[in-house]
Amino acid sequence: MLKERLESHLSELVRDRDPYFATQGHFYVQQYIRQHFEQWGSVQSHNFKVNGRTHTNLILNLPAAKDQKRLPILIGAHYDAVPGSPGADDNATGVAVLLEMAKAFYEQPARSPIRFVAFDMEEIYTQSDTFGNVQYANALNGEPLRLMIALEMLGYATSEPNSQNYPAGLERFYPTEGNFIALIGNLPTIPDLIRLSRTIRQGGIGAEWLPAGMKGQLLPDARRGDHAAFWDRGYRAIMVTDTANMRNPHYHKPSDRIETLNLDFLTRVCQGLTNGVRLL
Repeated sequence: MLKERLESHLSELVRDRDPYFATQGHFYVQQYIRQHFEQWGSVQSHNFKVNGRTHTNLILNLPAAKDQKRLPILIGAHYDAVPGSPGADDNATGVAVLLEMAKAFYEQPARSPIRFVAFDMEEIYTQSDTFGNVQYANALNGEPLRLMIALEMLGYATSEPNSQNYPAGLERFYPTEGNFIALIGNLPTIPDLIRLSRTIRQGGIGAEWLPAGMKGQLLPDARRGDHAAFWDRGYRAIMVTDTANMRNPHYHKPSDRIETLNLDFLTRVCQGLTNGVRLL
């Protein structure tokens, strides 16, 4: 059962794993991802240095169902966490869904090749060129992609009244209850935003989408994820998120634990995304 597999992943991933202050947990999670990726194909390590230390993005490429001339879809999630937080929602949920989507597309390939990337160093509070997503986007050197999808906090949901907050102005257009998944993309992704949100809704949960023009510069909160590095380099990219601190009171805190998550919601997000990517 998908829900049980996601919960099993979370039981291994949810731990202190800051790459500087919780190196043992960070290494454990990195190897957990590698071992799962290796079940489905050859794993590439994209290494980069920050302050003399080597950090690693892990990459798994899965072929399309047929030998078609389609560009790859890149699906990514960061596996590090902030100091002092076990990072259940941020971003063990994203990694758990990444692993289950990789399993699904290994067992039943999509129409397009799928590239899975587990990003390191998303949470580091220094200059942006130390981020694993920026390092990888630079390393692509303009290689064409069909789409980039960033999985960024997918498991916190509540139907409490007025539980959802927004940057000023957006509250007039979106629900007041934090029980939906949000898809935020740059303008060229609007057709994909519509398709993916429609498929997710068919799975029984709410899905709202937001187009962010000018690479998200007018709405800085829309840039808080691995996707922004791809926006900045001209790629079509979407962040899938439960909106982080706009909803989740445990964001970046020691209380970001498995018991605060809604695993039924997370399961439906995973199913909806998998079904939606198959249609792209």
